[in-house]
Amino acid sequence: MSDDRIDESQLEVHEPKDAAAGVTGVRVAMERSLSLMGPKRSAQTLLKLNQADGFDCMSCAWPDPAPKDRHTAEFCENGAKAVAWEGDTERATPDFFAQHSIADLEQHDDMWLERQGRLTHPMVKRSGGTHYEPISWDEAFREIAATLRSLPSPDMASFYTSGRASNEAAFLYQLFVRAYGTNNLPDCSNMCHESTSIALQESIGIGKASVTISDVYNAELIIIAGQNPGTNHPRMLSALEVAKRRGAKIIAINPLREAGLVNFRNPQKPRGVVGRGTDIADLHLPVKPNGDLALLQAIGSLIVEWDALDHDFIDAHTTGFQDWAEHVRQVDWAQVEQVTELTRDQITEAARLLAASKATVWCWAMGITQHRNAVATVKEIANLAFARGDLGKKGAGLFPVRGHSNVQGDRTMGIWERPPQKFLDSLQAEFGFDPPRHEGLDTVDTIRGLRDGKVEFFMGLGGNFVTASPDTDVTRDAMRRSRMTVHVATKLNRSHLTCGDVALLLPTLGRTEKDVQATGEQIITVEDSVCAVHASHGPLEPASPHLRSEVAIIAGIAAATLADTEGGADRHGIDWLSMKDDYDIIRDHISRVVAGCEDYNARCRKQGGFLLPHPPRDSRSFETESGRGEFEVSPIEVLHVPEGHLLLHTMRSHDQFNTTIYGTSDRYRGIEGGRHVVFMHREDVAAHGLRAGDFVDLHTRWEDDDVERCADRFRVVEYDVPRGTIGAYYPEANVLVPLDSTALKSNQPTYKSVVVWLTPSSPHTHGGADGGEQDSVRSDDTHKTHPQPTHLS
Repeated sequence: MSDDRIDESQLEVHEPKDAAAGVTGVRVAMERSLSLMGPKRSAQTLLKLNQADGFDCMSCAWPDPAPKDRHTAEFCENGAKAVAWEGDTERATPDFFAQHSIADLEQHDDMWLERQGRLTHPMVKRSGGTHYEPISWDEAFREIAATLRSLPSPDMASFYTSGRASNEAAFLYQLFVRAYGTNNLPDCSNMCHESTSIALQESIGIGKASVTISDVYNAELIIIAGQNPGTNHPRMLSALEVAKRRGAKIIAINPLREAGLVNFRNPQKPRGVVGRGTDIADLHLPVKPNGDLALLQAIGSLIVEWDALDHDFIDAHTTGFQDWAEHVRQVDWAQVEQVTELTRDQITEAARLLAASKATVWCWAMGITQHRNAVATVKEIANLAFARGDLGKKGAGLFPVRGHSNVQGDRTMGIWERPPQKFLDSLQAEFGFDPPRHEGLDTVDTIRGLRDGKVEFFMGLGGNFVTASPDTDVTRDAMRRSRMTVHVATKLNRSHLTCGDVALLLPTLGRTEKDVQATGEQIITVEDSVCAVHASHGPLEPASPHLRSEVAIIAGIAAATLADTEGGADRHGIDWLSMKDDYDIIRDHISRVVAGCEDYNARCRKQGGFLLPHPPRDSRSFETESGRGEFEVSPIEVLHVPEGHLLLHTMRSHDQFNTTIYGTSDRYRGIEGGRHVVFMHREDVAAHGLRAGDFVDLHTRWEDDDVERCADRFRVVEYDVPRGTIGAYYPEANVLVPLDSTALKSNQPTYKSVVVWLTPSSPHTHGGADGGEQDSVRSDDTHKTHPQPTHLS
C-alpha cells in the first residue's frame, strides 16, 4: 500500500455531537470550496447551486423550495463539498497516466485517486497493456462499436447508470441500449431504493413519493425511519425546522441517535448561530436493525385496537384491510420486543403520537430498504398510511427520500431492467423498432453474469460500480473477466482500475459546467424525490476542451454501433447526432414517450419546473391490480444471529457521498482521522473480551458458496448502538456483503443485515478491499464452526 493511504494510526475518537450544522458546517463548506476551487469559482458555483436559474446539486435529491422561498445560499455543507469535488482545479492529464501504471494506481486509496483531479482526455487500456493512454473520440467510439457488434447476443452486454445522469442522457442511454437489443440496464437504484420501487408499485401503483415539499412543512407528524438527514440530505433539516415551528411532532426510528435528528442549528437563522437551535425528534426509537417490520406491525396492532382508523378512506380506496387488521391483532409482543430491542411503552408512545395526528408524512431511506424483508417493510409503512388515510391530503403521504440526485429521474426516463410494457409500446410507436420485451439484468445479476462469462461487455454511465456493489472481491474479479469495460466519468475511481481486457475511460462534463453544442448552450433536466422536474445548467467553463457531455458520448457510441454499415445510417433510422446537437429534440421525444411529460420543453423551462402526475396524491386513485390501495399481510420474520455473532449494518460517514470520500471527519459521531472503525455497544465489547481501541477482523460466511469473507483491522469504538449489532462504514465493509444475500422480490443487496463474527487482528493486516495488503476472501476450514445464517424464519 502506498504511503498515500489514510493513516489510521491518527484516528481520534471523541464524544458524539448533539446538534448538526451551525457555524462549523459553514466553515467546513467554505474551507473545502476555497481549497479546491478558489474564491472566484466558489462564488460562481455556490451562488447558482439549487437556484431556479442555476444548476441542480449532484449530491442528494432533496426537493427545492418554491423559487420565491429560496435562500441566496440554497445548499448544505455536503452539497458544497460535492460541488468543490467536481469543480476541482486539479487535472488528471495523459501525462499523469503515463507516469502511473494501473498496478501503481491500484495501490492508492480511493480518496487519493479522486483527489488527482478532473479527467481531461479519453483514455484506453489496450489488451495486455499496463497503462491508460490517450485515444481519439472517434477511435474510442469505433472500438466500442466493434466489440458490441461482435458479441453473440446483445444480452452479453450490460449498461449501468449512476443517479447523476440527466434525464436527457438517461433517455438517450436507454433508447440506445434497447435499439441495440437488450434490457440489461442496472442502475444505482438497484442498490438503494429498489425495494421501495417494487413495494410501492404493488401497494399504490407507483413507486414514488406521494408528497410535495409543502406537505412536509404542513405535517402534524413526521416519521423518519432508517434515515440520517444530517449527513445524507442535510437540506431536509431546514424543512423539518419549518414543520417543527408550525407545531409538528417528529419520530426518529433509527439504530443510532444521529445528531441531525437531535438538534439543528440553522446557520441562516440567528437561533442557529447564537441560540440553541431547533430540537428535531420528539421521540427516538433505537430499533435493532431488521426490527422495523415488527415495530410497524406492533404500532398497527395498537391503531387497530384503539380504532384510530380512517374508515372512510379504508372503505373507499383500499382492499385487504380486514385480513391485515386480523393479522396485526395477533402480534406477539414478546417477539416484537426481542426483535426490536424496544419496550412496549416506547412503541405505545409512538402509536399515541400517530393516533393523535391528522396528517402524517412517512419518510424512509436505506435503513429500511437494505434488508431481506425490505419489500414487506415498505408495504407495512403503506399499510399504516392506508389505515390512517395519509394519502392524497395536505400534510401527509409516503416519502421515500432518494439519496442520489436524479436516480428517480433515470427510472422515469426508462432506466430499468424490467420496463413496463406501456413504456416499450410508446418507445416502439415513437422510433419504429420493437424493443426487447424480456427482463434484463439488474446490478446483482450483472455481477453474476460477468462472473459466469455470460456478460462480456460492461459500460458505466457515471458511478463507481465496483466499490458500490456488494461482495467487493467477487465483483472485482468478475469485472476483470470482461472483454471490454467502458466508464463515463469526471474523476478517477476504483472501478476504472478494475479493467476488462480492453478498458476505456471517457471524460464528461459535470453539472457545474456549461454544455455548448452545435445549436448553442444546452440545458438538462432532473427529477427530485417528490416528482418535480426542473432545468439545470452550469456556470463554469469545461475542465478541458476535450470533454464531451454525457449526451454527446452516448450519441457517438450509438451512431457507431447501430450503423447499417461502418459509417452508414442508423439501422432504425434514429438521428443520434441531431439529438446531440439540440437537446430540445430529445425532450420532444420524451414528451411523446414518457407519461406525464407532455409539452416537456415548455414546462421544464418554467421557473421551478413542474410536477409529474401521481394518481394517489392527485386524486386518491390507484393503478394497482385491484384499482385500490392494497393492504398486504406479511409475517414478522426473525433474523437468527447465532451465539457469539453480531449483526452488521453499513452506513456513510459525514465526510462522504456514496463511494466518494471527501475526508476522514465523521464529526457528528466523534470520529476524526480514519474510517476503519466498528461501532459496538459497550456490553458487546466486554462480552467479546475486547476494549475500546482494540483492532478486530470481521468475518462472515455465506452457506450457498461456503466462502469466508473477511475485512481486516477495524478499530473498536464504543457507541450507543443496539446490543448485538455493530456498525461500519460503507464501502469499506462491502466486502462482507455476500452477492446472494438480497431482498426478496427486489434483489437489493442486504447492506444493513450481515451476520458476522470478530477475531483479534494480526499486526500485519490492514483491512478493506481497496488494494491493500489483505486476505479478504478465504475458503479454507478456518472458523467452519461459524456458519453464515442465510434465511429469516
